[in-house]
Amino acid sequence: MNKKLAAALSGGSVLLMALSGCSDDSGKVNDWAKKVCDQVQPQLTKIANANTSIQQATSDSSKPTDVQKTDAAAFQSISDAYKALGAAVDGAGAPPVEDGEKTQKEAVSELNATSTAYAGLKSDVDDLDTKDQAKFADGLKGVADDLDKLSASGDEALQKLQSGDVGAAMAKQPGCQRPKTSVPADSGSGGSSAEPSADASS
Repeated sequence: MNKKLAAALSGGSVLLMALSGCSDDSGKVNDWAKKVCDQVQPQLTKIANANTSIQQATSDSSKPTDVQKTDAAAFQSISDAYKALGAAVDGAGAPPVEDGEKTQKEAVSELNATSTAYAGLKSDVDDLDTKDQAKFADGLKGVADDLDKLSASGDEALQKLQSGDVGAAMAKQPGCQRPKTSVPADSGSGGSSAEPSADASS
């Protein structure tokens, strides 16, 4: 009953943040990227671990109460991680690129909105009826549908990170690399993971 939710998580790609533009000082761009990425890795790991916990609770024999507890905790963890990511970008200041302040503010806004959205999913899971397995399954399907919409919606400001000097600088930072998880590669839908990534090649 939790398979659709796991598939939505593993199939949807939520990008990290986005800032682009032309820079005349790559050293400053690299310094900015390091400042952000040093705070990013713990949050990427938190999101990856949350995805893992949901994927591990995909057995049809899992009790609704256990699935509810796992999914709610995972969504709360993801929400907290995106809030921290927003704070990291906000605290780093505007990157030294054209329109840096504008793109920084837009990225922070999107990260905070994503945090709020995952907090909403957590509340939705908390409200599911675990005493009726059929109702619970239907409710979980609704949560997965909302997750699909979240994954597909408004990442315009975030996607800018994947190009330009800032994206290239962040991709080189160890802190912005996708963390390794214990989930087998074929455990999800085979798509990209739901955790954010500053990997410009993805």
